[in-house]
Parts: sequence; structure tokens; C-alpha cells
Amino acid sequence: MKGYVYILASQRNGTLYTGVTRDLSTRLFEHQNELTPGFTSKYGVKTLVWFEEYDLLTTAITREKTIKKWPRQWKLNLIEAMNPEWDDISAYLHGL
Repeated sequence: MKGYVYILASQRNGTLYTGVTRDLSTRLFEHQNELTPGFTSKYGVKTLVWFEEYDLLTTAITREKTIKKWPRQWKLNLIEAMNPEWDDISAYLHGL
């Protein structure tokens, strides 16, 4: 079963949220429409700025736990390596 690790941002260099899911499109919809109360709805963290896909959900979970322990600057570097303009890359999900 596939898994995705993703980072949402409130704005460029703003508040970040790192998560993991089996269904990134659905999970993003939930974040963007504040369907689940919590951190992302409280802080307006709705823009998908980075993600990785894994063949196994367990691998994605391990990667998420690793990234969550990283210093903030490492997360910023990860985002900017893939998405230097901090664009909302949720449009890429249509191909998933």
C-alpha cells in the first residue's frame, strides 16, 4: 500500500506541518477545508509545498518521523530544493 509524506505551509517561510497519509488528495482536501480540527486549521496551514511518494506506507511513516525531528532549516532546504518558489503544488496530485 502506497504512502505519502507531505509538508504544508501557511505561507513562504511560514508555519509548517509535516504529515503522512495513504491518500494525499483526500487528506489535502480535509486540511484545506478545515474538516479536521487541529494544528493545520488553527494556524491556516493549507498550501502543499512538498511531498514524496513511497511504495510502502511503513516507509512513508518512517520518513515522516525522521523529517519531524529535523531542524526547521533542513525542512526549508527540502522544500526549496523541490519547490523554490513555494508554489501550491496540489495541481500535481491529479496525476496520482
